[in-house]
Amino acid sequence: MVTRRTVLGAAGTIAAASVISPVSPLAAHPYEEIALWPGTPPGKGGPAGPEKIGGEGSGYGAVSNISNPRMRVYRPNATNGKAVLVLGGGGYFRIQLWKESTPAARWLQNRGYTVFELIFRLPNDGWEASAPFADAQRAMKIIRTRADEFGVRRDAIGIMGFSAGGHLAGYTALLPDRKLYQGNDRFEAASARPDFAVLLFPVVSLRKPYDTTRTRREIIGPDPSLEAQEAWSLDTHASSGAPPTIIFSAADDPITPPGHGIALFQALVAKGAPAELHIFEEGGHGWGLGTPHEILSQWPEIFEAWQTKRNPDNG
Repeated sequence: MVTRRTVLGAAGTIAAASVISPVSPLAAHPYEEIALWPGTPPGKGGPAGPEKIGGEGSGYGAVSNISNPRMRVYRPNATNGKAVLVLGGGGYFRIQLWKESTPAARWLQNRGYTVFELIFRLPNDGWEASAPFADAQRAMKIIRTRADEFGVRRDAIGIMGFSAGGHLAGYTALLPDRKLYQGNDRFEAASARPDFAVLLFPVVSLRKPYDTTRTRREIIGPDPSLEAQEAWSLDTHASSGAPPTIIFSAADDPITPPGHGIALFQALVAKGAPAELHIFEEGGHGWGLGTPHEILSQWPEIFEAWQTKRNPDNG
């Protein structure tokens, strides 16, 4: 249901993106939505009541109480043949659209990427812990199956995630074949493995000393076993088959300090997987695109150079 709050939240998103993007997002196509599942999504649980959009405060513009997981599709005016699935953070109890995933989606859209902003189910809404991971896998399969329709190459579909969304993106990149749900329609024949991964201030480890995140509590609970901590920490699953990965962190991040990104970077390199790590001096947590006076605001350009120049033949 579209409410006044929803409209105001969307307007705020566009206004914010137009301030920080050098190209006005109003010049590109408005988004469309694609449901992930026919009928009721797989898995147990679910929320009561309508979807919620956060008001003033740290949760402004964040969505929660999600019963209808879906993708918002941002089509560029002129496609470069590449796609990115973008996942906002929020500790798996909300999704930070306004300050993380939507501005990034608009930035990518204005540079020719076809962008899919994922609105995934949350354990805090009553879904079982595997629900967001099933949604991310399903989204990747739909994008790859419908690649021709979207005007993108099947070998140029990446994933980008912020904070808890970085955990979700990393898990999807590292464990694309893990069976999280039962499905037999045409999308299930496609691979969920992204062709590249972009992780921004990601939650990587659920072990000590990084055992204070909301992500850990939502996914494995307040008193998890060592086995669960290992199973849901990203660095556990590094392998030589991991897609090329670039990680961005800020040295003064109090929620996901650089040790998270360093652990994953080192694990990937040790396995022979292509990986790159950037740690900015300042920025804290939840910086999205950043602001023009911040050095870390250059990360989108760094990502673009990394993504294009490491595959010059793919443009």
